[in-house]
Amino acid sequence: MNLRKGNVMILLEMAIRFANLFLAALVAGATFGVWLGFNPSGLDSSTYVALQQQGIRGMNIAMPVLGLATIVATVAAGILARHDKSQLALLAAAGCAFLAGGLITRFLNQPINAIVMTWSPSAAPVQWMALRDAWWRWHIARMLLGLAGLSLLIFAGLIRGMKA
Repeated sequence: MNLRKGNVMILLEMAIRFANLFLAALVAGATFGVWLGFNPSGLDSSTYVALQQQGIRGMNIAMPVLGLATIVATVAAGILARHDKSQLALLAAAGCAFLAGGLITRFLNQPINAIVMTWSPSAAPVQWMALRDAWWRWHIARMLLGLAGLSLLIFAGLIRGMKA
C-alpha cells in the first residue's frame, strides 16, 4: 500500500479521535450502568457487601486503566487540535473532567473499596452504611464528570465536522 505522509497523519489522527471517543464511551457507560442498576440504598448489609465485592473484583483494575487511557487519548486529541482554539478548549475541559473523575476514583472510591474487601458478607461492620453512602456519592460525582467529559468530546467532534 502506497501511503503518503499526509495520509498516514490523517489515519493516525482518525485513530486517536476514534480511540478517544470509544474509551470515553466505555468509561462513562460503565459508570452510568452502575448508577442505573446498582443503587445500594435498599440493600441489606450481606447483599451489599457481596455485590460490592464482586464489582470491585471485576472493575477495580480495569476501570482505572480505561480511565487513564481516556485521559491520555484526550491529551493526544488536544495536541492534534492545538491550532483550533474552540476544539482545544473543549478537549481541555473534557480532559479536566476525566482527570477529576480519575482522582475521585483513586483517592475516594478506591480507599473505600479496599476497606469493603476486608469485610465478611455475613458480618459487616457497624459503619457499613456510612461507607456505602460515601462511596455512592463519590460514584455519582465521577459518573457526572465522565458524562460531561464524553459530552464535551462529542461536541468537539461536531464542531470539527461543521468546520470541515
